[in-house]
Amino acid sequence: MTWTRLSNVLLPATVVFVSVVTLLLLAGTNPWDPLRVIVEGSIGWPPFEEGSARKVGDTFMLWVPIALASAGLIVTFNAGMWNIGIEGQIIMGAIAAAWVAREVSAPRPLLVFLTILAGAVGGMLWGLLVGLLRTAGGVNEIFGGLGLDFVALSLTTYLIIGPWARSGVASTSGTDPFPDEALLPSLANSKLSLLAVGITVLALVGVWILFRGTLYGLRLKAVGRNRPSSFLLGIPTNRYLLGAFMICGALAGIAGTSQATGFHFKLIPAISGGFGFLAILVVLLARFRPIWVVPISFFFAMVAVGSPGLSLRLDLHGSLGGVLQGVLVLSAMLGLGWAAYLARRRLIAGGTSST
Repeated sequence: MTWTRLSNVLLPATVVFVSVVTLLLLAGTNPWDPLRVIVEGSIGWPPFEEGSARKVGDTFMLWVPIALASAGLIVTFNAGMWNIGIEGQIIMGAIAAAWVAREVSAPRPLLVFLTILAGAVGGMLWGLLVGLLRTAGGVNEIFGGLGLDFVALSLTTYLIIGPWARSGVASTSGTDPFPDEALLPSLANSKLSLLAVGITVLALVGVWILFRGTLYGLRLKAVGRNRPSSFLLGIPTNRYLLGAFMICGALAGIAGTSQATGFHFKLIPAISGGFGFLAILVVLLARFRPIWVVPISFFFAMVAVGSPGLSLRLDLHGSLGGVLQGVLVLSAMLGLGWAAYLARRRLIAGGTSST
């Protein structure tokens, strides 16, 4: 590894480290104590201690929707589309899976398959709608996606307090729990579903293969880099854009399914958990590389699960976990931007000296 490439890694990492330590010092605590609490609260330490299985299960089941949404966003981002509507696609996937879980009676393997399929279809159709607004209606995908996010969220609230309201209870906390037959199979004493984790791994591998070894992925990148030129070269750009939105929507819908049938076991108003927006940050930090999505999204899942312990054990506000996430993202982006700026300057200087 050359010094230039090494500096591109070390500089962002240094900025992140200094920023996090400074934040924790300003919060009035030893910088290592909150990190230790987050690790212990999310995966347990030492490993295999009593209760660690539940913590690990929760962390993995929050990692699943973040990583699935990130995998989908890599597809639309490479197509040059900012799919901010992924939150709505997660929600619609959860709603579709909830409908199957509530209305369909079948043996558990078949019912679980149907909930996953319904979630994928629900998210895919919602993603397709964003794509159609963009390609046929000329509506920017950011505005169209945000609008559909609010529609999906409103629909969730309506279902919870209306047709799917809990029996004899006026509550906005969620629907009645789903039947056991509709829930994702999990390991004993935890929510960890190997099926959900396996689907997530396959999705990330599939996206990696898509852009490393297929003509479709190459053309999709070309559309993202220069849409008019791609059209002139004979690539059906609108069809490729719609395909990207459908792939992303399907993965987001499965993420919603995992939330509904693998974590909460019912439909709740905040079923997306904000993981769609968080996935945007994950993809930017991973620089569109599926391999880096795995550790980055897992770290964010650890923070989400472990941060409530900050208020219980260190008398720190629980929101410090969210602030920590924001500082990490901002400092990493600043570090990456500064590294890119230095690389550009070196490139310009090299070109000038050669002339």
